[in-house]
Amino acid sequence: MHTDVNTLFDNLWQNYLAVTPSADKIHALLGSTQHNDIINDHIALRTFNHEKIGLEKLAAHFLALGYKECGEYHFEAKKLYAKHYEHSDLTLPKVFISELLVEQCSPELQAIVNDMVEQIDDAAVTADNFLYSGTHWQVSTDTYKQLLAESEYAAWMSAWGYRANHFTVNINTLAKFDNIHAVNQALKEAGFTLNTSGGEVKGSPDVLLEQSSTLADEYSVRFSDGEMRIPSCFYEFAIRYPKADGELYTGFVAASADKIFESTNAR
Repeated sequence: MHTDVNTLFDNLWQNYLAVTPSADKIHALLGSTQHNDIINDHIALRTFNHEKIGLEKLAAHFLALGYKECGEYHFEAKKLYAKHYEHSDLTLPKVFISELLVEQCSPELQAIVNDMVEQIDDAAVTADNFLYSGTHWQVSTDTYKQLLAESEYAAWMSAWGYRANHFTVNINTLAKFDNIHAVNQALKEAGFTLNTSGGEVKGSPDVLLEQSSTLADEYSVRFSDGEMRIPSCFYEFAIRYPKADGELYTGFVAASADKIFESTNAR
C-alpha cells in the first residue's frame, strides 16, 4: 500500500492523462497561470462486486492513507452500487468507488467477468500500483462488443481495467470562473463536447451540487485480436454549495452521478 497519498494521486493522474489527452488542454484552458487553482474535487474508480476485487478492496488503499467511508449510493437501472470516501484533510480529493452487481447480469456477462477476475494475481490487488494497473486480462473485440450490448460499465472495465475513470475540476477554487455555466461555455467554445445526458448541468444549488463533464476521449485499445478506438476517460467539473451550517456540501447526488456515468458512452 502507498505510504504517501500525494504520490498515489500523482500516479493516478499520469496514468489517466496517458489515455485522456484532452485533460491537459482543459487544465490549461480553465486554470490561471498566477494561481495554482485547479484543485481535484474527486476521482472515480470502477470495479466488479467480486470478493477478490470488490469495492472494499479498492477502498482499502485509501483507508490506509486516512480516508473514511462517508456515503453510499444505489444505481438500480445500471446495476451499480457505490460509496464515497473523504480525508480529514479537505484539500485532498474525495474518492468515489462503484462496482457492478454482477449477479444481476446475464449468465454470459457473469462468465466473462469471472474469467477476467480469475486472471488477476491475488498479490496484485494489494500492490501499490493496483489502482492504476490497467487490465490484468485480454478480451477480444467481439467480447467487448458483447459486454457493451448489455453494460457499458462492464465493457469499459474489460478494456481499461483499474485506473481513474475521471478527475474533477473543483470550480469553487477557480480564479477565472465562478459558475458552472461559464465553465461549460468556455469548454464548448474551445471545441470540447459535453455530456448532455440529463442536461449539460446535472444537479442544482437546491441539492448543493452542480456537475458537468466532457464526453470521454476516444483512444486506441489493443484487444486480443486487434486494435479498436473506444471511449477512454473524461473530465468532470463540480461546484459545491454551502449547507445550513455554512460548510460546503461534500457528498454526491445519485441522480446526477447516474448521468455522469454516461460520459463514457460511445458518441
